[in-house]
Amino acid sequence: MAPGMSSFSATITSSTAPCVAAAPPHPRARHSLPQAARLQCKGSSSTSSVIVTKAIVGNGLFTSVRPDVRRIVPEARPGVPVVKVVYVVLEAQYQSALSAAVRSINKLRKEVRIEVVGYLVEELRDKDNYEMFCKDLADANVFIGSLIFVEELAQKVKVAIEAERDRLDAVIVFPSMPEVMRLNKLGTFSMSQLGQSKSAIAQFMRKKRKENVGGFEEGMLKLIRTLPKVLKYLPTDKAQDARNFMMSLQFWLGGSPENLENFLIMISNAYVPSLKGKQLEFNDPVVFLDTGIWHPLAPSMYDDVKEYLNWYNTRRDANPKLKGPDAPIVGLILQRSHIVTGDDGHYAAVVMELEARGAKVVPIFAGGLDFSLPVERFFYDPITKLSLVHSVVSLTGFALVGGPASQDHPKAILALQKLNVPYMVALPLVFQTTEEWLQSSLGLHPIQVALQVALPELDGGLEPIVFSGRDSSTGRSHALHDRVEQLCTRAVKWAALKRMPKAEKKLAITVFSFPPDKGNVGTAAYLNVFSSIYSVLKELKADGYDVQGLPETPDALIEEVIHDKEAKFSSPDLNIAYKMSVTEYEQLTPYSKALEESWGKPPGTLNSDGQNLLVYGKQFGNVFIGVQPTFGYEGDPMRLLFSRSASPHHGFAAYYTFLEKIFGADAVLHFGTHGSLEFMPGKQVGMSDICYPDSLIGNIPNIYYYAANNPSEATIAKRRSYANTISYLTPPAENAGLYKGLKQLSELISSYQSLKDTGRGPQIVSSIISTAKQCNLDKDVELPGEELQLSPDERDTVVGKVYGKVMEIESRLLPCGLHVIGEPPSAEEAVATLVNIAAIDRPEEEIFGLPGILAESLGREIEDIYRSSDRGVLSDVMLLNDITQACRAAVKAFVDRTTNKSGQVVDVAEKIGNLFGLGRKEPWMEVLQSTQFKNVDQTKLRTLFEFLAFCLKQVVADNELGGLKQALEGKFVEPGPGGDPIRNPKVLPTGKNIHALDPQAIPTSAALQSAKVVVDRLLERQKVENGGKYPETVALVLWGTDNIKTYGESLAQVLWMVGVRPLPDALGRVNKIEPVPLEELGRPRVDVVVNCSGVFRDLFINQMNLLDRAVKTVAELDEPLEMNFVRKHALEQSASLGMSVREAATRIYSNASGSYSSNVNLAVENSSWNDEKQLQDMYLSRKSFAFDSDTPGAGMSEKRKIFEAALATADATFQNLDSSEISLTDVSHYFDSDPTKLVQSLRKDKKKPNAYIADTTTANAQVRSLAETVRLDARTKMLNPKWYEGMLSSGYEGVREIEKRLTNTMGWSATSGQVDNWVYEEANNTFIDDEEMQKRLLETNPNSFRKLVATFLEANGRGYWETSEENLERLRQLYSDVEDRIEGIDK
Repeated sequence: MAPGMSSFSATITSSTAPCVAAAPPHPRARHSLPQAARLQCKGSSSTSSVIVTKAIVGNGLFTSVRPDVRRIVPEARPGVPVVKVVYVVLEAQYQSALSAAVRSINKLRKEVRIEVVGYLVEELRDKDNYEMFCKDLADANVFIGSLIFVEELAQKVKVAIEAERDRLDAVIVFPSMPEVMRLNKLGTFSMSQLGQSKSAIAQFMRKKRKENVGGFEEGMLKLIRTLPKVLKYLPTDKAQDARNFMMSLQFWLGGSPENLENFLIMISNAYVPSLKGKQLEFNDPVVFLDTGIWHPLAPSMYDDVKEYLNWYNTRRDANPKLKGPDAPIVGLILQRSHIVTGDDGHYAAVVMELEARGAKVVPIFAGGLDFSLPVERFFYDPITKLSLVHSVVSLTGFALVGGPASQDHPKAILALQKLNVPYMVALPLVFQTTEEWLQSSLGLHPIQVALQVALPELDGGLEPIVFSGRDSSTGRSHALHDRVEQLCTRAVKWAALKRMPKAEKKLAITVFSFPPDKGNVGTAAYLNVFSSIYSVLKELKADGYDVQGLPETPDALIEEVIHDKEAKFSSPDLNIAYKMSVTEYEQLTPYSKALEESWGKPPGTLNSDGQNLLVYGKQFGNVFIGVQPTFGYEGDPMRLLFSRSASPHHGFAAYYTFLEKIFGADAVLHFGTHGSLEFMPGKQVGMSDICYPDSLIGNIPNIYYYAANNPSEATIAKRRSYANTISYLTPPAENAGLYKGLKQLSELISSYQSLKDTGRGPQIVSSIISTAKQCNLDKDVELPGEELQLSPDERDTVVGKVYGKVMEIESRLLPCGLHVIGEPPSAEEAVATLVNIAAIDRPEEEIFGLPGILAESLGREIEDIYRSSDRGVLSDVMLLNDITQACRAAVKAFVDRTTNKSGQVVDVAEKIGNLFGLGRKEPWMEVLQSTQFKNVDQTKLRTLFEFLAFCLKQVVADNELGGLKQALEGKFVEPGPGGDPIRNPKVLPTGKNIHALDPQAIPTSAALQSAKVVVDRLLERQKVENGGKYPETVALVLWGTDNIKTYGESLAQVLWMVGVRPLPDALGRVNKIEPVPLEELGRPRVDVVVNCSGVFRDLFINQMNLLDRAVKTVAELDEPLEMNFVRKHALEQSASLGMSVREAATRIYSNASGSYSSNVNLAVENSSWNDEKQLQDMYLSRKSFAFDSDTPGAGMSEKRKIFEAALATADATFQNLDSSEISLTDVSHYFDSDPTKLVQSLRKDKKKPNAYIADTTTANAQVRSLAETVRLDARTKMLNPKWYEGMLSSGYEGVREIEKRLTNTMGWSATSGQVDNWVYEEANNTFIDDEEMQKRLLETNPNSFRKLVATFLEANGRGYWETSEENLERLRQLYSDVEDRIEGIDK
């Protein structure tokens, strides 16, 4: 009988059967019963149900299970010693086997009784549990620990064990944090030197482990098997004790009740004084295969795939189709410990479900932590040597190579690329019981998210579906049957893509329309959507897909989707592809009743004609292009005020029902960043069947084109809508350049440089001052009157400051135009990007930035030149310009040498190889020889340009179409980081499956250094503008993507403001903090109010915990109040609000779980707001949910009073810009999170706080006022011919981008009041006064042009723009004309 056979039988016949929540009357409440979860035992003969009372008892932690469920106290028997054993483990799979072992000993053994109590490491967070643990240890004989890898809990275990270690008879700790492993004690055997040994062997072992995580683990397993045999023959006690430890590990890894019984007897006999000298009998460990194939119905484990397939194909119980050549084959990866301990019911359920769905299953397991080895051994056909499986599902939750402690992602990726099938990583619940997970708004425990969601994503893992829970009393795993169905159906669907002929595959391309308007169909960040779709469809058609009736041009494609001339239904809106009756909708959409609470009975008013639900789009053969409905509440001011987002409306649900059940899509392709599906209400991570993203996507494989620079929102799409996210490039960046008056200014400054010492100097300075004023630079630079007599030094200072501002504008990077999928930039277009890549120091790779190398050649530090230039010292402003021009020329010369006459990079490897050949002067040196930088360090330059050569190859490579085709063909898409390609060129080439980063790795030490620079500059600037006083409180924003790109810079800024430094644990994970002494800090601790975006909350909840602990730690420091503003305010708020100081120090806020944004952006974009107070109320109602590190399992709880009290103390508001691609007016998120006017309304003195923006987009980090940044943005983008002509070259989408910048500018007026009147006036001159421009905008996208005109009128109506009545009349008339024109078009 198979090791799992008996336990499988038990799961389907006994009362310990896997339990699932039985469906109550409400169609979506099956997993959310308020007071009790009704569980029905599948497969039991009885139809009775058991009621499991609600497990959450209000301790605010992730689990409320009491360890007493793992306590066995034997009946006393006179004269028989009782050995008390206490154990702490990560997961509960050992609970059942250990309990069985102890019961067996107590029943059958006459010479000893065992008392046992077990703790799951997560339970030790609870104060009462921890006290009970310490109490249990006080009279224990033996302690056993395993997989204690959570730092803060490892410390608690360490403290408790250290207090009792000398008294304990034995301490046995299997792989855990080093500080816990050092507690091992078996007689003379100890590990107290672990990780600290200087011996050659120890250092060799450390090196080997670093080099090869998986191989090291396998080597250790071999050592465990052989060492006890060798040590047996060594006479000393020391060897015997070491042997006992190795035997213990063998017993433990064996995991069966029999092995664990022998383990407890061996340890008790050897080390418990009352049993010493007695000869208790025990057997050697029963050894199971380390790696192999397991099936719940097989007679044995297999270590040969041929033998397994022979057995499989002769099974009598199986459907004949399973044995046929057409059955899809799904590989499963299992944890050996669950199999050997008999805790395998959840695995058996997945195997059975897959087979019921017609899939053959190959379930493999490994005892070590390197699952790539059994993948290599068992997932390939033994005859053809080709991949045997069509998709793979890991049920371990761990990274493929390495467990919770360390991983080898490159090795994992190589194994998965070779296998080349979709790779899904499903999740067993580890830290919570089923009921606790069901009732949690967070979903998965944050530590499980970090270990079992974020890390597998780095391997390319998809679809983190929770498939099993655990019983709170027995600790046994049970299948969550609706989740298992979802997982198995999706695995089979991915496998089908591998085998289905291309001509038969049905693809649903989904585009977005936001805000809802015909001019906005095909909204996506940086992407020319319809040109890209056209490019994709042409490629797919050529590749054999059925794409019938594809129009001749992208413009014709737009026209057919928006308004098909041959439409079956006439519609004033978009082309109607399908009308769904209410009856059909309700039959096909099981969760439709749940939507009625928010939207009433179907069909409702959205995507409806009053009788039917309407699906908009157009079909081309087997490809459907559909328009995703919007949230639906963006135009309703009252709904926008709700603190939690509403459910999807009926039209939204009908769209996805149509895709899956009527069109029959084999895959959906969401086109561009981003839609609404992944932001629908539900758990943050670890969806249940009542979470809307899970219900909506249903069973369709989801492929999603996402901008490479937005890994955070791409990660939300991966986790909440199960997307295989494929990155696309943002448009090539260019320097903003100069135009109109700014160009004239630059020419005047050049004249001054050559003529300043002649009599014409004063006259030119006068012209510079007047031209600067015409360009509105007097707001940014203090300018004297033109008539003032200035000394030569004063003239130089004025010119230096103006020149510095002009250079700042000219060199600002901006993405030009919109990207088209599959069109990589030319080499020339890549020059500006490479110049910026070249500017950054990368000390970890021993690469120095080009500006620094050039400055060094003159004996200067580049930082000194930056600072001096910022102050307006003319000679250094000029030097910095010379450095900038030399950098551009050197990089351009390098790029030119690698391109052909058409400007395309050809044979990069060969051409670049020649550059570094002997006997030829390098092109960058040829350029620099004729400048003042000729004495440059050539070794550093060569290293830098070798790196730039690699970057150039990455920039012009292109796999965007390739990545999509791989996904559609059921192949593995290579994973890669998302982020800013300038900071991290590994983001390139695009077409990879985007992932974020290990959330426990930030902030890095480099991020902390950068953060200190920015915080110090911010505080200094505020001090200057605040009468020499430090700000007492700064209100700031944390974004998900920014912290991924910068490895936690803004996170580190918060810590440095309050004067705390983050510390890594023994495994390098950042999860500890310590206050910086005031003497070292040299200034007061500044209070903070932190608004975390919903995306940051989902991705970095562990870091929110870190921040909350940091602020509360500082609030409790006994320091002078004038040096600790956190404590000062917490004491005041504690008194006024009647709460503890610790609660009053709550400063880390976000949305309610499952909700995103303040909705201020939706209100502004849709003009659906009455006044600024309404916007402020939206912000307060949606952003006042706090994270509390004392009750981390409670998720986000509303703390509006403390939030308002804290904001009322803010002297400054602050945000970060970290990437040249996204600035303040490019997206609406920035003003959506801006509380500047809100703070003013809350402050007692009604004083407006200073508003600052840190700009770290270049090596020369700046802290500017918000008003300065808005002006810089307007000058370099919206008002810059280079930018708007680049946009207009993209046609329809380009007009929308122009309109979006104006709407976002008005958003800043609404939230901050920091937009100058001239910005609107100049925009009006550029886009409205110029009749030729007006005509181009109108003809290219009339709907977006109408919105542009409406926004000008709205800005005036709301008091943000003063202009002439004549201007306003022209705008009103223009609006009326455009309306008529649009209606004429639509008729």
